[in-house]
Formats: sequence, structure tokens, C-alpha cells
Amino acid sequence: MLTRELINKNIPRLQLQDTVSKALRLTNDFRVSHLPVVSEDKFLGLVSEDDLLDADDDKLPIEALQKHFQQAAVLDSVHFLNAVNSSIQYETNVVPVVTAENELAGVITTADLLKKLGDFAGANEIGGIIVIDMERSQFAISEISRIVESNDCHILHLNTQVDATTGILTVTLHINKREISAVVATFERYDYNVTYNFGVETFENEINTNYRHLMNYLDI
Repeated sequence: MLTRELINKNIPRLQLQDTVSKALRLTNDFRVSHLPVVSEDKFLGLVSEDDLLDADDDKLPIEALQKHFQQAAVLDSVHFLNAVNSSIQYETNVVPVVTAENELAGVITTADLLKKLGDFAGANEIGGIIVIDMERSQFAISEISRIVESNDCHILHLNTQVDATTGILTVTLHINKREISAVVATFERYDYNVTYNFGVETFENEINTNYRHLMNYLDI
């Protein structure tokens, strides 16, 4: 999905002549940390609520704060993950989206980004989770897929993350079935370090544990 498909046109934009007090009122009304500033539809930058609060006079035009504007924007033709990266990098809960001519098309809110990330990661899809730690040199998608598919399962999503300190690669697999005990056993048989798994057997274990606790309590 491209950024232009997530644009929220309800978030207001500011003009240079707008006052600090107006800008503060809008950040409060729309519960945003930043607002985009434009001049004849050209994007000038983001003004932050913190900089507005630090202004000496709330009657000042926000043009007086222009040196503090953040040049944080993404093109309307790039993947939405670029907007996620911008939001993290600049610590904003809105991400301006601009055209190739630097005209402001609108903004993407972090709430919409989070929802789309959930869809992207398959959070709404039923299945099991398996987390494996390994050396980066051990990582082979073909072998991991073969192990999963040998148990009549399929990988819905695969995510990797490298620990900056140890260099260990963490691989998170989202499997299309909740019954994943056989898949976990196969990974362990091939000497993979399965550090976490969540599926049907986890639910059953929790029920059994709670049942035993109840029985122990009734015996007291």
C-alpha cells in the first residue's frame, strides 16, 4: 500500500500568519503532537506542540518559529512503511505526505499506521507463532519453509530482527495453524533454538494449569 492511500484530510494545516495560540488550540483539539505548515499549498515543515508552548507570546505568528520546523515528510508514491520510519525517526504522531512538487497532500496519523501495520503483519489472521534465535549464517528461508511445510502448514508471515549487541538473528514465524507442536518439535530435531511458541497447546497448557490450581485450592 502506498502512502497516498492512507491520507487523512481531516487534520488541519497551518499558514505562516496563523498565531501560536491558534496552532496550540488545533493541536489540542485534534490530539496531535505536530501540525504541518504550508505556504500556497507548498509544505514548509512540521511545527511541534513543544515549540509552540515554548513561544514567548501566543499572539506571535508561527512564522517566528520557522527555524524550528521539522522537514519530515514522505512522498505520496512510496510504500507506507516509509511513513512508519518517518514517524519513529521524528517522534511525531502525524506524517505529512507530499507530492513530487512538494505540495501537501495530507497527513497520515500513527493510529492509521498502527492499524495498517497490524494488517501487514497478519495480526488478524488465525494461526500460531514460533520464534527462533540463530546465527545469521544459519538463516535459510528455503529450509525453514521446508520444515514448516513438511508438517502440512504454511508460513503466513516471516519477520527477522538482528540484536545489535550479540548479532543474533531472531526469526518470527506466523503459521497458518494453531496446532504447531509438531512444527516446533521438527525445528528442535534439526537443532533450531526455539525460544517461544504460541498455539493451541499453549491454550491447553494454561487451562490444565488453571485446573490444577483450582483442584489444589479445593483440597485445602
